[in-house]
Amino acid sequence: METSEKTLQFQTARAASQLYCGKITHLKEAESLLGVTLVARDNWIQVTGPEASITNAENFFNYLNTAHSQGMEIRKSDFIAILNQVVDGQTEALNDLINEPLVLNFPKKKIIPKTLNQKRYLEAIFEKEVVFGIGPAGTGKTYLAMAAAISSLLKGDIEKIILTRPAVEAGEALGFLPGDLEEKITPYLRPLYDAIHDMLGKENAEKLMEKGVIEIAPLAYMRGRTLSKAYVILDEAQNTSPEQMMMFLTRLGDNSRMIVTGDITQIDLPRNKESGLRQITQILAHIKQIELFYFDSFDVVRHPLVQKIIEAYEQYRSEGHPV
Repeated sequence: METSEKTLQFQTARAASQLYCGKITHLKEAESLLGVTLVARDNWIQVTGPEASITNAENFFNYLNTAHSQGMEIRKSDFIAILNQVVDGQTEALNDLINEPLVLNFPKKKIIPKTLNQKRYLEAIFEKEVVFGIGPAGTGKTYLAMAAAISSLLKGDIEKIILTRPAVEAGEALGFLPGDLEEKITPYLRPLYDAIHDMLGKENAEKLMEKGVIEIAPLAYMRGRTLSKAYVILDEAQNTSPEQMMMFLTRLGDNSRMIVTGDITQIDLPRNKESGLRQITQILAHIKQIELFYFDSFDVVRHPLVQKIIEAYEQYRSEGHPV
């Protein structure tokens, strides 16, 4: 097969290096999947291979360069995700994601969706009053919901953010944990605290929580309330009972939005208890104002190995094995 050669030029040596996280191992992986040979020096990357493969490689590095110029810090997970999309021929999805980005700006960082589904999920949150984000760990379901809520708060569109999750984790009972109720609950809510600190900084986040503008509470505290002019996020919703789910959804008040996130493959309830999240996807599927948004393993933006682990579990389940 006839081979050609092309040199891709970038603004600086650092700019070129950041596209592949400065790691030659990443270039080796790109070589394997794209069917080319890559040589990186200074501010250029030389590509050798068949014409079609060179075009794919050029498109790949151009996507990375555009994403980086928009403020996305290229991590290994981003590198692999975009590489897989190019190899799979998902150029239309990449054009939509990268050439027309949805950017959320915060005091401490800029957040840009890393997959097309993440972008569509955020768009659904801003458009619909109730959105369910359903899918495996690492897809950004809760983090992006938090980003949308904080963005709306900073713009003055809402007055309050309420974050809640059921206190059910991996079979542990709260009564056996040390400390008072707040001390028992805090470990379950830690991912929510971490996300807020990440976007606002610890000092700003704690001020808003002290004022009650951002409230984090166990799901049981939602009973009897009507939540108006607020973003209300229910995390780990697969661990709600049907009664808890109904109670939560009926708290929706004027000028409020609800986001419910969970993974129906990671239910920690006793085996004889039905998951409220699993049930509600059947009950509400026909209501147009409600978005049931599903992520899959391709949307995982953690370590690339997490995606492979999730896919292995899905294959194991599809063969009829219990997990």
